Amino acid sequence: MSKKVKEMLVEQYGYAPDLIFEIRRSKRIYAYKPCEFNPKTHTDRGVYFGKIESDGIRLTIEGSFLVGPKATKNVVEVGEEEAKLWLSGKDLKTSTEMRGWVILKWGLYYLGCGKAKDGMIKNYVPKERRINLK
Repeated sequence: MSKKVKEMLVEQYGYAPDLIFEIRRSKRIYAYKPCEFNPKTHTDRGVYFGKIESDGIRLTIEGSFLVGPKATKNVVEVGEEEAKLWLSGKDLKTSTEMRGWVILKWGLYYLGCGKAKDGMIKNYVPKERRINLK
């Protein structure tokens, strides 16, 4: 399964980190590095990295941080106001013609993954992780 995830990441974002990927329930992807330090140490879960959708991989915010710095495709840079709107859960209008899953970047920060279609980027920031702009 790890090989399949890496192939999908390279195709979609141009880069796949050197991690072990496991696909678990509901097509959720968990990522980790093996630990050689203590043979009794067992990585039970890893970090929730993303989810396999019908048209690609939807990365979590953490997955975006792991892939984003070396991604060569499907990265959309946004300004500060757009970043605030995104982190508050709003969809963004875009002038880019990109379609499919994209990583959003503001400065040095990776804000997560959204779905670009018809001049909009659909927001997938979980409700419990959104900021309040009021």
